[in-house]
Amino acid sequence: MRIERELMRGAGPLAVLQLLERREMYGYELVEALSKQTDGVLAMGQSTLYPLLYNLEAKRLVKSRWSQADNGRKRKYYALTAKGTSWLRARREQWHRLVGAMKGLGVVSPGGDS
Repeated sequence: MRIERELMRGAGPLAVLQLLERREMYGYELVEALSKQTDGVLAMGQSTLYPLLYNLEAKRLVKSRWSQADNGRKRKYYALTAKGTSWLRARREQWHRLVGAMKGLGVVSPGGDS
């Protein structure tokens, strides 16, 4: 199931930063992790991910570096910045509060399932 564009606009950056909090990753790794770890719900193609990463980088929430892989290909790795960590912490709290409010309305069941 795909998430509507408006919901994805809020969830996408949070999901990417959450993954980058664990370790730095290159674009295709992020695409794969988003799809696999969310059972496809937050799957996004490279044409969606890269503009999102450029935006996060412009806001100084992530930083990037080029590195050469063992196979000789150059890859651009993204990592969370200190500002990104603070942003993630604040937004994560907002999402917890939002989910709690939705549970109160019965939109989300107490166990987390919709």
